[in-house]
Formats: sequence, C-alpha cells, structure tokens
Amino acid sequence: MNVFLIGSGGREHALAWKLSASPLLTKLYCAPGNGGISEIAECVDVAITDHDAIVAFCRSNSIEFVIVGPEAPLVAGLADDLSAQGIKVFGPSKAAAQLEGSKGFTKDLCAEYSIPTASYKRFTDRETALVYLDTQTLPIVVKADGLAAGKGVFIAETIAEAKAAVRSCFDGDFGSAGAEVVIEDCLVGEEASFFALVDGNTALPLATAQDHKRVFDGDQGPNTGGMGAYSPAPIMTGEMCERTMNEIILPTVRAMSERGTPFKGVLYAGLMLTPEGPQLIEYNVRFGDPECQVLMMRLKSDFLPALLATADGVLDRFDLRWHDETALTVVMATKGYPGPYEKGSVITGLAEAVDDPNIEIFHAGTTKSGGDLLATGGRVLNVTARGATVREAQQRAYAAIAKIKWDQGFFRTDIGWRAVAREERAA
Repeated sequence: MNVFLIGSGGREHALAWKLSASPLLTKLYCAPGNGGISEIAECVDVAITDHDAIVAFCRSNSIEFVIVGPEAPLVAGLADDLSAQGIKVFGPSKAAAQLEGSKGFTKDLCAEYSIPTASYKRFTDRETALVYLDTQTLPIVVKADGLAAGKGVFIAETIAEAKAAVRSCFDGDFGSAGAEVVIEDCLVGEEASFFALVDGNTALPLATAQDHKRVFDGDQGPNTGGMGAYSPAPIMTGEMCERTMNEIILPTVRAMSERGTPFKGVLYAGLMLTPEGPQLIEYNVRFGDPECQVLMMRLKSDFLPALLATADGVLDRFDLRWHDETALTVVMATKGYPGPYEKGSVITGLAEAVDDPNIEIFHAGTTKSGGDLLATGGRVLNVTARGATVREAQQRAYAAIAKIKWDQGFFRTDIGWRAVAREERAA
C-alpha cells in the first residue's frame, strides 16, 4: 500500500525506518521529511498546515493510509478532514486531540472520571490567577493551556516566579496557547512515559520509556523537547504498568468514548510515579520524541499492521513483540538550543558512526545540500543504540557519537544515568 507520513522530526524518521521494513508497504511518502527520511521515503513539498493540499496529494498519488506524526495537525483537525474524504488515517480527531491541545480539558476529564493527577484550577484572566497564587504552597506549576511547542510549563520555586509565569502566558508569549492558564500542585517523584495504541475501545500497551528534558548533564538548565531517552524504564515494574493501565489509560479511553469523542491513535501518558502510585502529568496524542526512537529500535513486529488495526478498530485481535534489550538514544543538538541557534553547519562522519549493527541514527533537523548534510534545527540527530544492559546501550551510543564530526553540535553525556545507577546497585 502507499503510505503518507506527516512530519519532519526524529520521531517521523524512526517511524519511517520501521514502516520501510514492512512487506505491506508499496511506497512511502513524507511531508516535509528531512535529510535522513529522504533516504528511505520520497519527501514531498506539501505544507502540513494545508489540509486541502494533503487531501489532493493523497488523491493524486493513490495514498491508502496517512500517519500523522506531530500534534499540531491533529489538534487542527487533519484526521477529521482526511476521514471526511474517505482516506484512512492514524491519529485522533480534533475533539479527541484536546487531550493534548488543552491541558484544562484533560484536567477536567481526570476530575470527572477520578483519574489520578495533581490538584488544579483553571484561569482565563490574569488578576484572578495572581490572587490565587498568594494562597498556594510552593513549588507550584503554571501551564499555558494550549500547544506551546514544548514550552509554556513552569515549575515555580517562588511566588514571584509563578506570577512571572502567569504574566508571560497572558502577555502573549505563547500566542493563543496562553489565553487560558492551568495552575496545579507540583507532584513529587520520578517521571516516566507510558504509551498505548487505542482504537476507540481497546488499548494495547506499548513499551515504557524515560526521557531527559533538561538541556545539560545532571538534569540542569532549561527544559527542552528532550535530550535523550531509553526503553524500557526499569522503574515501570509490571505492577506499575498494570496500575497505569487500570487507573489512567483505560478510564480515559472509556471517558472519551462515553463523551462521544472516541480516541483513536497513540495515547502517550507522561507520568509521575509518587509514593501513592502513578499520577498523570499530561497526555500527548502522538508518539514522543525522542521516546519513539527507542520504541522503534525495540519493536520486533511489523508496525504497519498495528497502525492499521488501530485505525480500523480491531486492536482486540492484535499483539506486538519486543526485543528484551535496552534501547537508548542521545540527542545531538545545535549549540544555543533551546535558545537561538545558527543553521547550516555541516555534519560528517555518520557512515562511520553506523558501522555497528546495533546503531541507528535518526535525523531531526537536517537537510541535504550539494552532497553535504546540514543542521537546520535545534535538535538535529538521535544517535540510538541497543544493548543487553542500559550501560551497554549507553556505551555504544556514545562510541558512535565520537565518530561524528560536527563543530556546532553538543549533547548530554549522561543519558540513562538513573537506569545505569539502578543496574550498578543491583549488580
């Protein structure tokens, strides 16, 4: 079948890499793609914000299945527009995508269906929010309600910081995403990521992962879109996974169905593992980035049938097989990220870096020009390795990075440190 993948990041390259191995695939297209995706798919110049152009491309190229990678097109209703034209799509409707598109929507759903999450209040005006902060204990979390490109979340240690965050949202620093603000208690524990395919009624759990949001070693510096990840997450024991399914994922699936907005796609729960058990920090309605990269490295099964089963509502007849090994990815970013950075620096040495069969390099912000590979984004490469242990996967990833020549690049040197420490304590 002809498949059209929407997106341009490391997540989409990982998906393209996995899809390209499927015997069901005839041809894979991607819009807009990147320098790595172009090696395994035909990248096309179609704006992902132009739903009519996407539909027209599907018609003219006999596309049988569209897979939407990023959240913004889903929140904008791309899946609805494709479905209305009879084009099969993997990804939730605009109504269901509110689980990521509005933090307040998700918090209200959690309150209504007793899904464990932090206590919260929603605000649509600055002054009421500022007065409320004077009554709260610290630390406290301030969030812009809508999509803010991975930004718009503040963990405030002082009331002054919290009020500055509120002002930032209402002053328009995050555009329309900050027109409403959610203020919530700060959960204490260790974070983990949990993924499940959902076909409207059935939820099929995928592998677990942990990512590293802070830009510098030791979890220091500002938050980013993610500087690395590993799977599985050792802290997600069998009991913890079962509780997550029963207390968070399945109640959400039921809630969305009962509301008449069934969720179909991948549900990504950001969790805080507290002494009381797992609590939901937030939902994403797409695969994580860079978590998707480690999930695809561990997945044994053909993934295309699983995505089709999700779209067709037949996940109850499905299962997936996983490698027992750990997968770990390290993000190489352009110096300056997550702040301003220069574009156009040359990267070499990738062919030497992948001479180990346990290594894959997934591109995020790259393009090819005149035979050169150029960095065009903040997060640029995802150097991903498999190993029998977290330590082995970590060592392989960093050995591969040592072969890459890129003067304008940087990376964290401690990805996987929590899991490595657990392995060492258990040894």
